[in-house]
Amino acid sequence: MSEPRLKTALWVSAVLRQSNQSGCPAMRLRRGDEDAGGVLAILVDPSEKAVVLAQTRAPDGSPAWMRGSGAEPVSEEDADAYVARQVGRDPDLWVLEFRVNSFIPPFEAKLL
Repeated sequence: MSEPRLKTALWVSAVLRQSNQSGCPAMRLRRGDEDAGGVLAILVDPSEKAVVLAQTRAPDGSPAWMRGSGAEPVSEEDADAYVARQVGRDPDLWVLEFRVNSFIPPFEAKLL
């Protein structure tokens, strides 16, 4: 039997609220499937460089995140192009943007 999962819409709402209340501006750029849509998180720093995190699973099956846009930060235009390609493949994706001072996610995230 698989572990129970939180609906994506509820998780997104909680993460955005928590981030904004802690002083890290966050917004939803795209609404995906309410129940089980994947999430892309764009982290943008003050120099306008970005990192796109994509949801995945760790080898042990636990939820994790990977740098979908590559190991190094990219321009916002390159991040937007990456997001557009992913949404073209999966129209159920949610897209969130976080304004951060460093490329550390403002939510609990196991990075691979």
